[in-house]
This record gives sequence, C-alpha cells and structure tokens, in this order.
Amino acid sequence: LTVARIAGIMAAKRTSEIIPLCHPIPLTHLDVELTLDSERSAIDIRATARTVGKTGVEMEALTAVSSAALTIYDMAKAVDRAMRIGDIRLLEKRGGVHGDYVAQES
Repeated sequence: LTVARIAGIMAAKRTSEIIPLCHPIPLTHLDVELTLDSERSAIDIRATARTVGKTGVEMEALTAVSSAALTIYDMAKAVDRAMRIGDIRLLEKRGGVHGDYVAQES
C-alpha cells in the first residue's frame, strides 16, 4: 500500500502532463490514504489536495486515486485478474469558480 500511496502522490504532481489541457497547479498539500476493508475484500483510496491558487485541485486528487488504484492492480494482478477499479468520484470541493461541492450519499 505504501508503493500505491507514493504512486498516487507522484501522479497528482504530474496531472497537467497526464490530462490534456489541464493546467499545472502548485499543490500546498496532498495526502493519499489507503484503507483495507476485509469485509468487502476491498481497498478504499482517498486523496486530499489543497492549493492557495484560485482554481480547484479535484483533477489532482482524482488522478492520485486512479494511479494508486492502478498500482495496486499491477502489483496484485498475478493473484486476481478479476479485480475491479470503480466508483472513483469527487466527494468534496471547496472554493474555486463554481463554489463548494459535497457529493450526495449513495
């Protein structure tokens, strides 16, 4: 999980190089948390990104989660190729042009 966490951090820092037309943003904080859920046989991944700029950092957080998930898949594919990566979504965003956003419970 540590390797996946590092992959998420590295990917977030390079989001503008990975996502077309996404501009570079100076991150002031980035955290990637991975939590094992043995009951569901799953790993929950949550990324938190912050900047002092006037734009949002949701793309950086989503890129971090995606990269961490792909890293886990790559490391565990020999054990289970049927793994699924899913439900990657924005949970909360504060500030920016479009204002605050909090996802509805699903």
